[in-house]
Amino acid sequence: MHEIQESGEMYLETILVLSKKLANVRSIDVANHMNYSKPSVSRGVGILKEDGYVIMDDSGFLTLTQAGKAIAEKIYERHLLLSDILERIGVTPETAVKDACRIEHVISDETFEKLKEYREKMSL
Repeated sequence: MHEIQESGEMYLETILVLSKKLANVRSIDVANHMNYSKPSVSRGVGILKEDGYVIMDDSGFLTLTQAGKAIAEKIYERHLLLSDILERIGVTPETAVKDACRIEHVISDETFEKLKEYREKMSL
């Protein structure tokens, strides 16, 4: 199993988000949602399959494994909290989402936990 890269985290998060909207998620759905090429997504999903984060059935439908879902949920939680905090301090929604997408992959667990605590204390 390789250490998961930022792009892998983004694919897992996208599969999670799409699975909340769609009954079945395919690589083409991921490509369309992320505005990536189908070959790029196929490569990325292939690596995630090899590493045990995603299962693809015979129909091409993607399912997150327990390990994949844990990573996706962690990244998605970061995304939601960071977007929310950035918007609350006056950042436009579009910029908040873009910046949260970048920050969510590099922020330390310690800093993220402190932001969560701060938001709770401030009743944000």
